[in-house]
Amino acid sequence: MNEASYFPGGAVLAAGAVLATACTPPNQNATASTSESLIIYSNSVSEGRGDWLKKEGEAAGFKLDFVDLGGGDVMNRLVAEKNNPVADVTFGLNNVYFEKLKAQNVLEPYSPAWGGEVDASLGDRTDKQFWPIVREPIMLVYNKAAYATHEAAPQDWTDLWSKDQFKGKYEVPTALGGATTQMVISGILSRYADANGELGVSAEGWEQVKSYFANGNRAVQGEDLYSRMKKSQVNAGQMWLAGKASREKQYGISTEAVKPSVGVPFAVQQVALIKGTKKAETAKKFIDWFGSAEIQAKWSKQFFTAPVNTKAAAAGDAQAIEQTASFTKQDIDWTLVGKNIDKWVEKITLEYLKG
Repeated sequence: MNEASYFPGGAVLAAGAVLATACTPPNQNATASTSESLIIYSNSVSEGRGDWLKKEGEAAGFKLDFVDLGGGDVMNRLVAEKNNPVADVTFGLNNVYFEKLKAQNVLEPYSPAWGGEVDASLGDRTDKQFWPIVREPIMLVYNKAAYATHEAAPQDWTDLWSKDQFKGKYEVPTALGGATTQMVISGILSRYADANGELGVSAEGWEQVKSYFANGNRAVQGEDLYSRMKKSQVNAGQMWLAGKASREKQYGISTEAVKPSVGVPFAVQQVALIKGTKKAETAKKFIDWFGSAEIQAKWSKQFFTAPVNTKAAAAGDAQAIEQTASFTKQDIDWTLVGKNIDKWVEKITLEYLKG
């Protein structure tokens, strides 16, 4: 996932095959054989994902170009371009973003060949405008070397700003456009939901978020959280599961994910066809290919993800799937979040991130 973030696929239909219905087995040996280049907007092509997908797609006959942005930025760009779309496909954003895209009439309904192999309730059950591919917990992680015992480390997000030993030693974001950052904010503010409060949140809730930013150590542009933890500049910060696994290898440190009693936000990444694309048939073939059991299982093994495609899960990375299942899902009112997240971001940016 693209963040400063997280946030948290049936048998292959090869790209040049005649489009299969959800009930018809796809032709695994066909190729796309098209000169069309698909433009894909995503917040999930950083850290080698785009390069891997471009190579795999090329072998299947696709030409892929990616626009790599944070989740909120992808959504805003798609909405801005809806009357003259540039993108053909988008993937990686969570349900909240996709519900907004749907409301803005940005997406085109499409039922992929693998649609019967996923839990449709995780996506757009009613109108089939977006479909789930990956499920991922959004976590608070800490550097294990910074604490003598597990008990000495933070046990919940609220510990960071309410207990003196953690103040100033956890990273807070300086920009709020990323999907993971917005999931973290949603997870905190949802605990203090109040129909009579400002933007659906109680006064106590806003004090908590104010304290979160006031007592944190601001992210440094161009420097990864794990790099900063290795140098002991900070000891904790936000992360998604696949990012945790890749960064531990990259930076040579061991981190622990906090498991609050209330649970953690889960991002379910989705994929969708853009309304108005002039390459709709090729884009549909790509969606059939990308969300298929074969490709999602490969994606899982390559990038430590938990696919929602049941056939892909059986062949995916067992540790990623097991670790994902070990987290309790936080009970979040996503209707409240979807209605208010933009205003929450605006308030936090203007009132708590100045200076």
